[in-house]
Amino acid sequence: MIRSLSIVALLLPLATAATAQAVKLPPGIDPADTLAAMIAAAYRSGDDATINAVIGVAKVTFPDQLALIDRLAAGDAAVLLATRKEAQEAEQERIRAARFFQIWKGELEAGATRSTGTTRSLGIYASAKLSRDGLNWRQKFSGRLDLQQTDQVTTTERLILAYQPNYKIDDRLYSYGLSQYEHDRTLGYDHRFTVGAGLGYTALSSRRARIELEGGPAIRHTEFTELPQRTSIAGRASLSARIAITPTLSFNQDAAVFFEAKDATATATTSLETTLLGALKARFSYNFQFEQDAPDGTHSLDTVTRATLVYGF
Repeated sequence: MIRSLSIVALLLPLATAATAQAVKLPPGIDPADTLAAMIAAAYRSGDDATINAVIGVAKVTFPDQLALIDRLAAGDAAVLLATRKEAQEAEQERIRAARFFQIWKGELEAGATRSTGTTRSLGIYASAKLSRDGLNWRQKFSGRLDLQQTDQVTTTERLILAYQPNYKIDDRLYSYGLSQYEHDRTLGYDHRFTVGAGLGYTALSSRRARIELEGGPAIRHTEFTELPQRTSIAGRASLSARIAITPTLSFNQDAAVFFEAKDATATATTSLETTLLGALKARFSYNFQFEQDAPDGTHSLDTVTRATLVYGF
């Protein structure tokens, strides 16, 4: 058995690379023991890609043992399925028994800039995201504060608060509600209230990537700094993408656009995150805000590039 496991150690790297060549075992080693050890080790990993690669290598390496390989794989697959089902049921029970203030996940982000000399400026940025993923409902809270002063003149004053409950229709499709408040004198309004609803779809969900698309109607009430206040019906579309490039580096994209009869607004944040220590990350992001009906004397497009620290929990 020890010699069989040694052969497994030699063959598993080939399996991971999905390459193999037919080999001859040393005298006295039973192919059945070697195959059983190989396939059992693959299923213990719990990774489907590894399992498929190992089985493929086993069939190329031992072409005269196809029936045995299929039988061993079927047995280990049944054990893995039962283990996964038991783990899923335990997780569902944990979620079902959780109180409202439990099983929350989130992140806190902060950054600041300061300059002195010919021009004196101070900038503060902070954001928070919270989510609670229940059996049928997912709840998300988010908030962002962005302040910038240059020579004691406020050049950026932005606040966004949002709450979004999602009801899971199935594993990919969900309905959502949206309640959002915005304050941004830089883009020409004191207060903007948005309520909306619609459907969302998880286009991709895996360990390394998740992409969600949303769309639906909304009602927006805007109190401008210089223009009359306005209430209108809008269409909303959004994209949220998370892609793990490496175990410590990820790419994120969040974007939303609102279409109104007399206006269109859009916001998007593109970022790269890298792990520093434990739950602490560094984030490098590019954000743009677009307001089609911006008042005279202001820019329709506002962009910010920043580096911040992020703590996840």
